Amino acid sequence: MTFQALLQGFFVDRLARQRQASAHTIAAYRDTFRLLLRFATAHLRKLPSQLALEDIDASFVTQYLEHLERQRGSCARTRNARLAAIHSFFRYVALTEPAHAHLCQRVLAIPSKRFERGPVEFLAPDEAEALLAAPDVATWIGRRDRVFLLVALQTGLRVSELTSLHREDVKLGTGAHVRTFGKGRKTRCTPLRRDVARVLEAWLREQQSAGPQHPVFPSIRGGPMSRDAVEGLLAKYLAAARKVCPSLSGRNITPHSLRHSAAMNLLRCGVDRSVIALWLGHESMETTQIYLHADMRLKEQALARTTGSHQTVPRYRPRDDLMAFLEGL
Repeated sequence: MTFQALLQGFFVDRLARQRQASAHTIAAYRDTFRLLLRFATAHLRKLPSQLALEDIDASFVTQYLEHLERQRGSCARTRNARLAAIHSFFRYVALTEPAHAHLCQRVLAIPSKRFERGPVEFLAPDEAEALLAAPDVATWIGRRDRVFLLVALQTGLRVSELTSLHREDVKLGTGAHVRTFGKGRKTRCTPLRRDVARVLEAWLREQQSAGPQHPVFPSIRGGPMSRDAVEGLLAKYLAAARKVCPSLSGRNITPHSLRHSAAMNLLRCGVDRSVIALWLGHESMETTQIYLHADMRLKEQALARTTGSHQTVPRYRPRDDLMAFLEGL
């Protein structure tokens, strides 16, 4: 089989039919190979349809990964995610075309890159308030963005879960909550605070003509918001919030930081770690462990509960020169 046939079979047969991968997984893998084919066109001087499997060897894949980091500015996490997609493709090739097993083994032997895990970025309560005060609620976009930020900070939903939220997924009244179908093919319900539910109800009432399948947070054209749009609105309101809240300056706040902020708020309120893992939809409680290391206040509270040592430390006194002379005889 040609490289083109193998790649098409990987997406159609392997991912879509056999594994029934989610739309987000398929989109991430698609972007990986779209970037790889562009890199191959520039460096191998071949059109994507002219590539052979032998062109995509371990040396070429390594050059592609280095290109992602150096030219595109991708971090180690993104590099490893791209490599995972390539590994998945070559595992499929090894099963489909055993004659290329040696080539596949060399590519599969490329290791993931280790990286340092920095501290979790999250917003303190006063920083979150400054961010929520930034949108201009006199405009339609400002009202949409403020409700979006408020729901994100309270529920801790992922960006993909927020942008794919439909009106029928929101249940108001007694036991108000939002229903999401997120990562790992898991459906979960996240409760809403009363103040958040009131704001969200007012926003939905503003769009009464929209149907149940309509996005809760639509774009100007009426479709769901893109990830780039979410990153853009957050950057815009962070710039305004920094003017009144200097502690936001010089920090890398991303849309995922809003999810971290929700988790840290639950942890500070004394919510058990297992409940936080359930709230966020984590596969394991080990993932939730990062929040225990994020807030110095929790460590300071633990330090305050400890008792100090009662041993007295004797004070150092230099020896007298004459006594030292006599003792040395």
